[in-house]
Amino acid sequence: MPLVQRTEILMGNRFDIGVVSSVIEQAEQAIEKSIAEIKRIEALLTTFSDDSQTNQINQNAGIKPVKVDKEVYALIERAGRISELTQGAFDLSYGSLDKSLWNFDQKMTQLPSAELAFKAVGLIDYRNIVLEEGTVFLREKGMRIGFGGIGKGYAADRAKQVLQAEGFENGVVNASGDMHAWGVKEDGKCWTVGISNPDSPKEIIAEFDLKNAAVATSGNYEKFVWIDGVKYSHTIHPKTGFPIRGIKSVTVFAPFAELADALTTPIAVMGVEVGLDLINQLAGVACLMISDENVIYSSDSIRA
Repeated sequence: MPLVQRTEILMGNRFDIGVVSSVIEQAEQAIEKSIAEIKRIEALLTTFSDDSQTNQINQNAGIKPVKVDKEVYALIERAGRISELTQGAFDLSYGSLDKSLWNFDQKMTQLPSAELAFKAVGLIDYRNIVLEEGTVFLREKGMRIGFGGIGKGYAADRAKQVLQAEGFENGVVNASGDMHAWGVKEDGKCWTVGISNPDSPKEIIAEFDLKNAAVATSGNYEKFVWIDGVKYSHTIHPKTGFPIRGIKSVTVFAPFAELADALTTPIAVMGVEVGLDLINQLAGVACLMISDENVIYSSDSIRA
């Protein structure tokens, strides 16, 4: 059976959505429904629309709680558990970061001072996101939440659920590297995912089967700047305000794209030893990390 596939720019990212089916029209209709679902989630979570629930929460920071949909409340609740799990390395209030310090474009030629960088992350603290009876309240004025570290994965999971509900037992949703695959490919073989060389992203250095699971990768090749011969990636440490060092790439395998998406950045922030120790304690989760020295580290399940 052929793979019926469609590519769309959604949530500011490229989504490749496909199902294996001999009934082309039915498959195309199901994919259209999955795209509508992603657009619905984007409308809830975006920070680019004044009407979104995310912006309503941000606009009322330090003022009053905001009533939100059960779906948004539950997502923020799950994000909070990941924040606890990673000791704040994952934090929805990362949206509070003063992005004028780190724009990662050609105009950026020097590092900010340690004082300015530290000040820029002063409002990042997931413990100041208060959830109560369906409302969300940010304790400090100027606080902002953003779903950049979890929303794409959540949307990929929801798109998959829509397609499965339409009866498609084999398919894939790839949201710019946050990938959720189920069943098998059109040739009956497993879906596979390639791990890129961070120094040469078109070069695949490892390949893994993806059996009814999800994967997400975060690398320093996505967005960076060179200053005085040193490469600084877009991943900012939420405690220091400076880009993390030591890790070029993190790939996380998990049962859901939301979890894989949410864990990649904090694992990079936590570093090799602490990050792998955490992954080894999580059932069904695996990780591959590439250090600045091009050493590949992997969790126990991958080594086994």
